[in-house]
Amino acid sequence: MKTKISIIAAMSFAVIGLAQKNEIKDAEKALKDGDASAAKTSIESAMGSIASADEKMQAQYYHTRGKIYADLAKKGDDSAFETAADSFKKVLEIEEKSGKSKYASEANQYMASIAADLVNSAVSDNEQKKFDSAAEKLYMSYKLSPKDTSYLYYAASSAVNGGHYEKALDYYSELQEIGYDGSGVVYKATNTATGEEEIMGKIQRDLMVKSGTYKDPVDEKTPSKKAEIVKNTALIYTQLGQDDKALEAYKAARANDPEDVNLILNEANLYFKLGDKDKFKELMAEAIALAPDNADLHYNVGVINMEQGNFDKARESYKKAIEINPGYTNAYLNLSTTYVNEGNGLIDEMNSLGSSRADIARYDELKEKKDNFFTQGANILEEALKTNPDNQGVLTQLKNIYGAMGDNENFMRIKKLLGE
Repeated sequence: MKTKISIIAAMSFAVIGLAQKNEIKDAEKALKDGDASAAKTSIESAMGSIASADEKMQAQYYHTRGKIYADLAKKGDDSAFETAADSFKKVLEIEEKSGKSKYASEANQYMASIAADLVNSAVSDNEQKKFDSAAEKLYMSYKLSPKDTSYLYYAASSAVNGGHYEKALDYYSELQEIGYDGSGVVYKATNTATGEEEIMGKIQRDLMVKSGTYKDPVDEKTPSKKAEIVKNTALIYTQLGQDDKALEAYKAARANDPEDVNLILNEANLYFKLGDKDKFKELMAEAIALAPDNADLHYNVGVINMEQGNFDKARESYKKAIEINPGYTNAYLNLSTTYVNEGNGLIDEMNSLGSSRADIARYDELKEKKDNFFTQGANILEEALKTNPDNQGVLTQLKNIYGAMGDNENFMRIKKLLGE
């Protein structure tokens, strides 16, 4: 009886194996005939029993299945990408385990092709603002080709563009784990036929230039994206209301790169958002120490000091910004405003005075101070007009100052310049 049972079992397995083989052959034939849907039906009918097949048949099955789904994906079935990729990975796993490599080379070629198709499809999705789909495809392409880490970077960017912040955080976290930098060199040359500058691989570019079809080769360095990744991570935490995590992200990044001015500025802006103006100024001072010729840094410190009523310090910052950039109109306007605001600060006391001799003397003293402040404010704007004579903001503020001073001659002159 035992012998008979063994024979029956062996025969049963043989029948199953034959059925699997026929189904795979039917799938391959349908695919060859261009009928991917029929091929899919045939290959999936063998799925239930493939686990019991030998490694050789399993490799053949998953290789055929991968080709079928790759064809479906190429024809527009986005859901087929993942199945195709998983199938080819299974081929490599089986053949690595068995020590055989009948399909490995072709499987690797298909995986590279799928990665490229995923990227192209993701580009199309991004153009159609289907950012979530684009992000998933780019991430999948990265998993298929881990050396192409830029795919993971662009997956994160697509997720951010679509507002899928949790997904973007996962991608950014993975980028930081693998030490992604993103810097490199872009190779360009000008097409002699069209006059257009094009990007290509270095070897191809050099060959094209040598052939004479392209000219003016340029090697353009691209900067590191580490700071951008940290900034975006922190901004996402801020967007999600997780400011503590955002501050941690900046601190961790600055520990690795303490002289990155952009990181300092982003951390400073977060403290500004949180209302910690003193910490903002402290960080801005650090940034200025690293980039003393950046007019915007001095200007921003001036803004905070002006808000806090520190007019002297604000003026120092605005004057430095103007020294660096003589055409910095906003710095002129705010510098003028510090004098106007300080002059306005005397008006309440002037209005509170009575008609005694002492009060009248005090009033005259305060009025002279106020007028001096206003005059300094006006002189600054007159200086600004030398470099930007048609600026409406400067002209309007100057008109208001002359009006407040009762200087009718200059008031009318500026009104005329304003076309009023």
